[in-house]
Parts: sequence; C-alpha cells; structure tokens
Amino acid sequence: MNGIRLSIQPRKWYLNGMLQDAALDSPDERNGSARARGSTVEHVFLHLKDGILCGRYAPGQRLIEADLTRDLGVSRGPLREAFRRLSAEGLVESVPNKGAIVRRLSARQTQDLFDIRTALEGLAARLAAQKVADPQVRAEFERAIAPIWIEEPRDVAVTYLDENRIFHQAVADASGNEQLSSLVRQLQLPLIMFQLSGALTSETLRLSNQEHRAVARAILEGEGERAGALMQAHLDRARRFADNLPRGVFRDGER
Repeated sequence: MNGIRLSIQPRKWYLNGMLQDAALDSPDERNGSARARGSTVEHVFLHLKDGILCGRYAPGQRLIEADLTRDLGVSRGPLREAFRRLSAEGLVESVPNKGAIVRRLSARQTQDLFDIRTALEGLAARLAAQKVADPQVRAEFERAIAPIWIEEPRDVAVTYLDENRIFHQAVADASGNEQLSSLVRQLQLPLIMFQLSGALTSETLRLSNQEHRAVARAILEGEGERAGALMQAHLDRARRFADNLPRGVFRDGER
C-alpha cells in the first residue's frame, strides 16, 4: 500500500478504572464464555434432574438457591436456567414466595398419568415382543432387566424404585419406537413412585416384581398380546393402589 505500513494495536478500554485489552472481548472470547455458561447450566440441570429421579430431592421439597449455589459452586444465573429447564420437563414448579419446588402431583394428575402410561406401555410391551427376535435388541433388553431376576426380598422401597424405573424404560426402549420410548421417559414414573414410596410395603414390592417377571417372560417368548395385557394389568393395579392412598400423600391433599 504505497510503502505505508499499518500497525493495528488492540483497542483499549477501561473497567473499574483499569486499562484492559479489547481482545479479551473478542468474538472467540465471547463464544467461549457462552459455551462455558452453557456447560455449567447443563451440569447443574443434569445434577438436579438425577437427584430428583433418584430421590435425593423429594416431591414437594424446596430447592433453596443459596444452598445449591454454594454446594455446586455456581452463580444464580445458571441455576435459574437449570430450574427453567426442569420446569419445562415437569419436574420442578415455581411457587410464589417459595421459589423452585420439586413437583408434587395431585391425585387427579397421578391417575391421569397412569391412564396414559397404561395405554403407551401396553403398546411398548407388544412391540418389544416382536423386536426381541433381533439378537442385539434381545441382548440389550436382557441386560437392562437383569435385576428383576435377583432372588432377594424387595424390602427397601427407594432401592426398588430404581429397578422399577429401569425395567419400564427397558421395555419402552426395546419397542424400537423412539417416539414411544421418549414419551414413556417423559411421563415421570420416578416422580409418581417416589411420591407413593412411603406407602409401599415389602408385599407390594414382591407383587410388583412378580408382575415385572411375567411381562418380561412374555416379551422374551415373543407373545406380544400377552405381554401387552400383563403390562396393562400391572399398571392398572398400581393405579388402583394409588387411588386408595390417603389424601395427605398428594399435593395439598387433593383428590
């Protein structure tokens, strides 16, 4: 350029009275900051979701921001974004003057979810019985449901709830229908069961395990109609069990 050299220096700006390089606010830096924030939100979201689904946070429990920001080492921004995502999935609700609370279902909501699950999981069991003819599907299904065959009393409700969740999701996954599997996952079985867990007895857990085994055998034997009928009977019994529980189990004593 006619022998003229241009010397481009980083722009300078002041922050809190201190001279800073504008390069620190470059697009790459901003994108990196956004990625870091997104990663933090994802970490917090997954931590809380796992805690809810595994029972570390119980239905109706208040999620206190000050405690969580301290325990997780994050600011309020990512935590609140995680709360919004959990709310969108139906796991958390925002209550005026209380903040974020793990969702607690009313009796009507519980019954509605059982009605939907009965129809969807009956279909999933019928489809799974067809798909297990594929050796890979069969092997994955057998591996996932292995805990149901363990000959031990199911005396600890919270421990059994994880086995229960895995079994029902394994049936949905074996159906080969991704949309159906996703819908079953969204129907919040763990949320329902943790709310009912205080009323579960060793006899209730034993009966539930027997029913799981019957469904599994029908699927593995390729008997779709029987598998679907057994799954629907299993969920209908669970619905009736929930319907007979005291009002205090449900949100605000609603029936």
